[in-house]
Order: sequence, then C-alpha cells, then structure tokens
Amino acid sequence: MSAPDATAAEKNIQIWKIKKLIKSLDSARGAGTSMISLILPPRSQIAQASNMLTQEYGTASNIKSRVNRLSVLAAITSTQQRLKLYTRVPPNGLVVYCGTILNDEGKEKKVNFSFEPFKPINTSLYLCDNKFHTEALAELLEDDARFGFIVMDGNGTLFGILSGNTRTVLQKLSVDLPKKHGRGGQSALRFSRLREEARHNYVRKIAELATQHFVSDSKCNVAGLVLAGSADFKSDLGQSDLFDQRLRPKVVQTVDVSYGGENGFNQAIELAAESLQNVKFVQEKRLIQKYFDEISQETGKYCFGIEDTFKALDLGAVEILIVWENLEIMRYVLKDSEGSQHVLMLTKEQEQDQSRFIDKATGVDMEQVEEPQSLLEWLAENYRQFGTNLEFVTDRSTEGNQYVRGFGGIGGILRYKVAFEELAVYEDDDDEFMSDSDDD
Repeated sequence: MSAPDATAAEKNIQIWKIKKLIKSLDSARGAGTSMISLILPPRSQIAQASNMLTQEYGTASNIKSRVNRLSVLAAITSTQQRLKLYTRVPPNGLVVYCGTILNDEGKEKKVNFSFEPFKPINTSLYLCDNKFHTEALAELLEDDARFGFIVMDGNGTLFGILSGNTRTVLQKLSVDLPKKHGRGGQSALRFSRLREEARHNYVRKIAELATQHFVSDSKCNVAGLVLAGSADFKSDLGQSDLFDQRLRPKVVQTVDVSYGGENGFNQAIELAAESLQNVKFVQEKRLIQKYFDEISQETGKYCFGIEDTFKALDLGAVEILIVWENLEIMRYVLKDSEGSQHVLMLTKEQEQDQSRFIDKATGVDMEQVEEPQSLLEWLAENYRQFGTNLEFVTDRSTEGNQYVRGFGGIGGILRYKVAFEELAVYEDDDDEFMSDSDDD
C-alpha cells in the first residue's frame, strides 16, 4: 500500500471510530446530571480547565439532592483525575467524557475516558447534563476533502481550494485579451486571428498552472475540481487537449458565475455545494460498482461472507476489503481441552446458540483466551497484517444497500482468482489426514 493510500485508510478508520463513539455516547443516559462533556481546543491550558473544575466542584457542593450531589462531585473528581494524565493539551485538542450512566439492566456504570481527535477540534465546551454532548464530534466528521476551483473569465483567473469550510486562494492572474474588432476589411480577419491566438495562449497558460496547483507526485491532489466562469473559457479549458489528463476525470461540475475573482469563487462554492457533498457518496458507489463488475464479468476476483473473505485474507489475496460500517459480528478466541485455539466470528443470532462454545471432547464450555471483540474493531487494528486496504461503506446508496443485504456486508476485491471450492475440499482432506495421524 502506498503512503497516501495508507493515510487515507487510517483516516477512514478514525472516522469510523468517531461514528461508533458518537452512537454509543448518544444512547447513554445518566440517573442525574452527572455526565460531563469537556472539550479543550488546541493551544488551551490544562491548568485553566483544572481551575474551572475546582470552581464547579464548589458550586456542585450546594446541590440539594444528596444522590445527585454525590454523583456530580464524583464525575468532577474523575474528570480532574483524567486531566492529570496530561501535561498539556495535545495538538488537535482534548475530548473528555466522564460520568455515571445506566446500562440496559438499569445498573449504574462509570464512564471515564479521553482522547485526542484525529484533526483539530475548534470548540470549547463544558457541560454537566443527563446525557453526553457529541455535536462537536459530529462536526469532525464533516468531510474536509480538498476541492479545487478554477474561476476563469476574460479578465483573469483565480485558483482556489475549499477544504471543509476553509477557502484558500492559491493564485490570482490578470489577463488583457484583445476585444472583438468591429471594423471591416482585412484588419478584421487579422484582429480575429490575433484574438484567437491570445485566447489560445491564455487557455494554455491556465492549463499549465492547473497542473502545477492540482497535481503533485503525479497524482491529482484534490477530491474534485470545479470549473467556473462567466464566458466560454471554462468550457474551452475543460475540453482542451492542453488540460491535464489526470485532472479531467476529477471535474465534478462546470458552473456559470456572474463575476470573476473572489466573488466568483464564493459564488462557485455555493453553486457547486451539492456536487461536492455527493463526492464521498459517489466514491463509495464507484467502489461497490467495481466489486459488482468483478462478479458480472465472472473474473473470480471477488469474495463475500465471513468464511471465504478470511480464507482470502489469510492467502494475502484481498486487495480491497469492503466492510459495512455497522456490521454486527463478534470475534471470540477460545481454547479446547487439548489446547487448540478456535476463532469464532458470530452474528447476534449465532451467539445465542450455546453449543458453539462447547468443547466437543468434554461437553463443557471452552476457555476464553481473549475478551470477545467486535470484528470491525479487530479488523481496524489488524487489517495491515493481511496486506489489504480497508474500506468502510454505508447502506445509504442503492449499491451499498444491495451489498449489505445480498452479500452480508463483508467481502473484497481480490488480486487474483481464488478457488474457494478446492480450498474447502483440501481442508476436509487435511482434517481427515490429521485424525489418521492422531490414531497412530
């Protein structure tokens, strides 16, 4: 896996972890107002936060209800303890959640954790409530993919980048093109030729600059490109042979704007907003479509379902592992009476069948070697050892929905064809062979 792919995969995993965290925090409820949400943005001071918590402790001592008072004081104390683990706020800020929640059986359970988000969190928050506040975490998930803008008209061109809600002007360029010439005679032809030449040179110059700004390491460095302008220049650029072939597939929209320069940039951002939101959605649809293409072309370079996918992973054959972000499968590592390990990957329904956990030789439960873990979490931590790329998908697109319902939400695109039927036969023979040798 190349370095950019690796960082993209890491980021996808961080996003998935935050989504999962938000889901579990949102569903948590406390008995009283003893659930503390604390967010410290980058460059804030731990000491200030500690002082603020000391003042809050003094205020909370006056709460009339004894039960509520004690649980709020306990939450503040555990938040203070948590802050003592840090000498300073990490570069991306610090998020702390502490408090007592009620679990499904109505029993109280203490929650106390902190982490540095995967990108800067520019929110300052302290709330003591009967629920955790995750709005700022949800903002982290808003796609911060970089989009390039080329705003081009007869007076000049602006190159810009939009990332999240931050816009950056990369370069502004003015141009003085000859206007249309109204006088007749031979001069009209000459002026027309000069004008065409000047326009052609202008388009060439912009095409060269577009490559400079939006191509690095021989790859396009933006998730999508928007061409904007008030005249035909934007279309001329998009259709021109001079326009870099690596950029052409990245053009997500061409928009008409009434102005050039920064006003045109702002207008282009507004007009292209919907297309930009769809880019992530489109990327997901393309990935699953690529998977379906392997199936329809009968290349054999695909797998689906837990069993075949893990066989292919063990062979190092999976190029892209595609997993539904809400896959509910638990991974168990058990040991039987002879010391052999068994890895079970079970759905919620399969977990109800207790016979799966029983040692066939002795009829008693096998020993648990590790704590049961969500398969998604296990894959997020271990996918690299299989030499694969991990992609999380949703079921919000038609393709995504079909993948989850029809293929169980786990599968992959393979580097080469794998004969799963022959593998199964080989494994059966292997088992027979092993039992023969045991008899000896």
